[in-house]
Amino acid sequence: MLQIAVIREQTDQVIAGLLKKNYKNAADEVAAILELDQRRRTTQAEHDEVQARANVLAREIGGLMKSGDKAGAETLKSETAELKNKAKQYLEELSSIEESLQAALLKLPNTPHASVPEGKTPEDNEVVLEHGSIPNLPETALPHWELIRKYDIIDFELGNKITGAGFPVYKNKGARLQRALINFFLDEATKAGYTEVQPPILVNEASGYGTGQLPDKDGQMYHATADNYYLIPTAEVPITNMYRDEIIPREQLPIKNAGYTPCFRREAGSWGADVRGLNRLHQFDKVEIVQIQEPEKSYEALEQMSQHIQSLLQKLELPYRVLRLCGGDMSFTSAITYDMEVYSAAQKRWLEVSSCSNFETYQANRLKLRYKGENGKTQLLHTLNGSALALPRIVAAILENNQTSEGIKLPQVLHSYCGFDRI
Repeated sequence: MLQIAVIREQTDQVIAGLLKKNYKNAADEVAAILELDQRRRTTQAEHDEVQARANVLAREIGGLMKSGDKAGAETLKSETAELKNKAKQYLEELSSIEESLQAALLKLPNTPHASVPEGKTPEDNEVVLEHGSIPNLPETALPHWELIRKYDIIDFELGNKITGAGFPVYKNKGARLQRALINFFLDEATKAGYTEVQPPILVNEASGYGTGQLPDKDGQMYHATADNYYLIPTAEVPITNMYRDEIIPREQLPIKNAGYTPCFRREAGSWGADVRGLNRLHQFDKVEIVQIQEPEKSYEALEQMSQHIQSLLQKLELPYRVLRLCGGDMSFTSAITYDMEVYSAAQKRWLEVSSCSNFETYQANRLKLRYKGENGKTQLLHTLNGSALALPRIVAAILENNQTSEGIKLPQVLHSYCGFDRI
C-alpha cells in the first residue's frame, strides 16, 4: 500500500508512476484520496480541539466544586456533555473517513522504480541478458505433453478424473523428478543463506491483504468460504506474513527464508495453446525465496536473488534469459520485477519459470512491518521475493530439451537426487 504521506508530498510523481503501470484512473483516484486525507486531518483537528476544550472544562469543574460553586459547576457540566457528544460524532465521522481512505489506498498498485521501462505488454519488456545455447532438436522432437504420455510419468486424465483440468498426477519417475527438484532447490537455498520454513498453504484474509493478493487477485484465488481461508497462490504470502505487525530488531536483518509449497491459482480466463500440458496449471509446486531488508540494501539484495535463481538454471543446463518487466506488465504489488525464462526447444518458445521482485515499502506498509533505524526512528522495511523455482515449466524444458532416441537425459546435478540419470 502506498504511504499517504508520499502521495501527499509527491503527488505528481505518484500519478506518473501509476500511469507508467498503465493504471488509467490514476489522477482521479489520487485526487479522491487526497480529498479524503484532507477531510480526515480536518476532522481529527476538530475532534482534538473539542476534546481539549472538554478537558479544560473538566479541570475547571473540579475547581468550582472545591470552592462550593455548584451552580457554576453544573453549567460547565452541561457544556462538557455537549462537547463529549460532539467529540463522539467526530470520532464516528473519522472512523467512516478512515475506512473509505483505507479502501481507496488498497486499490492503488505500487509505483514502479525509475529503472522500469515504459510499456504496456510483454513485448515491451527489456531483455537484460541471455545465457546458454538453444538445443537443435530433430524435426521428430516431441513436446512435453507427448513425452509424458510416452514415458508414463504424468497423467492429466487421471488428475481430471480426481479433481479437474489443471491438476495432474505425477507418477513413476515423474514423481521422483518432482521430489528431486524440490530437494535440489531447497538445498541450494540453504547454501545461499536462506532458512528453510514450511508454512501453511491456507491463509486468512489478513494475510491476503498483507501481501497484496487481496483485493486485487480475489477472483484468481481459491477461497474456502466456510472458514474464509484462501489457498495460497505462492509461498510468498504465508512466509512474508510471518512478520506482520512486527518491529524487527535491526541486528536480525536481513531476514532470508525459503519454503516449498504447492501453489493454487484459478487462472480464470486462460485458454489456448500456451496453456497446454505443464505450461499453466491450477496446482503446481514451487520453492520460494523471501527477503526482508533495510531500504538502502534492498536493490543489492534483488541482484543477489537474481544471481541465485540464474545459478539454479545454469546447474540445470537450461538456456535462459532475464527480462526487466515494463510498467504495464508488472504485478500489482511490485516496484521492479525480473522474469527468468527458459527456452523450450520442442515448443520453440520462452517459458517463464521465475519472477524476482522488490516491493520496496508497499507490502511492509500493509503488513505494518517495521524496524528501528540508526536514528532510532521506526520506519518501514523493504520486502522481496522470487521463485527459485516453479517446477512445471522447468520440467517441461528439461523433458523437451534433453530428449534423445535412448530416452530423456537428465542434468548431471539431478542424478544423485533422482537416483537415475535418464527417463
